[in-house]
Amino acid sequence: MIIFLYGEDTYRSRKKLEEITAHYKEIHKSGLNLKYFDGKNLDLSDVKNELQTVSMFKEKKLLILTDAFSNQGFKEGFLKEAKRFVDSDNVILFYEEKGEFPRDGLFTFLKKHAQSQGFELLSGLKIKNWLKGEFEKMKTKIDPMALEVMVNFAGNDLWQLANDVQKLVAYKGGREVEVKDVRLFVKPKLDTDIFKTIDAIALKNKKQALNLLHKHLEKGDSPLYLLSMINFQFRNILGVKDLIERGEPLSSSGLKPFLARKSSEQARKFTYEELKKIYQKIFQVDYSIKTGKLDPQAALDLLIAEL
Repeated sequence: MIIFLYGEDTYRSRKKLEEITAHYKEIHKSGLNLKYFDGKNLDLSDVKNELQTVSMFKEKKLLILTDAFSNQGFKEGFLKEAKRFVDSDNVILFYEEKGEFPRDGLFTFLKKHAQSQGFELLSGLKIKNWLKGEFEKMKTKIDPMALEVMVNFAGNDLWQLANDVQKLVAYKGGREVEVKDVRLFVKPKLDTDIFKTIDAIALKNKKQALNLLHKHLEKGDSPLYLLSMINFQFRNILGVKDLIERGEPLSSSGLKPFLARKSSEQARKFTYEELKKIYQKIFQVDYSIKTGKLDPQAALDLLIAEL
């Protein structure tokens, strides 16, 4: 059996992944046959060997492959033996944190033969309905105008919105959330302190970068939210750096003018190779958090220390 989860809305896709793994652990108590693989560096033989290993508890196996679409050799090998994986009682789960894929053989195969679910970024009414539902789960009402302000501040970043819901619910203690509460607790997307943190990283001032991040943590921001913001901005910087080196205008970045300008300023403080290494390090830390290898806050500190 194969499952395929994909899409840019990593909050909802991550929740779905957690739901699947939690259900698996309820049935298969040992948890020893739940395995995570970094698809970028994966060889098909690793998957085959894991599936062929006899479980001492006679449990089904659940193998989670992240970012396997970036591994051309694995994709080609997998497709040659794909039918055996579809027919297997064990489960292979492909998890991809992106929405656009080359319409190659693997994508076509998974869409046809796997239980697939895509998670597009929410917009408009869908975001408002999702956000209202999050408050309802916590038995808290929110004024319609306050809901509007929250969406305007955070956009379609469900990581930020979920983090802010937690803070607002705790603050209000069962009372309705009003606009003034949102303005007090919810910061417009990409807080200037994130820019300051990235400037500190560029200057190799790790102490200042850590101090800025810890201020966020003291305010109640979650480490995962902070990591998503750092990831977001370094992705912008990398994209803008590419435009600069190719002599193309910033307007083609698709970013809002202020963000494009700030990303351009920061891009000039890094070499292209430095940015690629930083982006890879962010991925590694994110992967360590997902697989439970590192505590989120410790992982964030480690990221800054190693940049």
